[in-house]
Amino acid sequence: MNKFLIAAVSGLLAGMAAPAVSAQAAQPVELKGDVKVVKVVIENGQEKIVLIDPKVVVPGDKLIFSTAYRNAGAEAVKDFVVTNPIPAGVALAPLGADKLEVSVDGGKTWGRLAALKVSDAAGPRAAEAGDVTHVRWVLPVLAPGASGTLTYNALVR
Repeated sequence: MNKFLIAAVSGLLAGMAAPAVSAQAAQPVELKGDVKVVKVVIENGQEKIVLIDPKVVVPGDKLIFSTAYRNAGAEAVKDFVVTNPIPAGVALAPLGADKLEVSVDGGKTWGRLAALKVSDAAGPRAAEAGDVTHVRWVLPVLAPGASGTLTYNALVR
């Protein structure tokens, strides 16, 4: 592997080690980000999909980003928003992208991918999964003690 690719992978891994997530301030909701690389291994002659910690990634590797949440407070939390920026060097995978609320303009506007447009040298066009800059979830009500995990699939560019 050349020095440039090693440096690029090192920078990508540093950004993935603790995926950036944001939420409203002063909320009793705990968030924990994680990322795994999806690998296919052969075990006892059978193909098996495993999720491993990303030590080295290469273009085309499949990733799963997750954000675990838990309401640690004594009160319900309403309309809790979790926003994940897509790290540099990573693209949202087309698989499942149509079910997510996304932004293609740095988080200024939001919607389903099929409803969004971007402009390039040829003019406006339909947005694609690789154009997504952020993924967002709005959790209507989190009861005390409620927890779960939010995920999206991505590909190393």
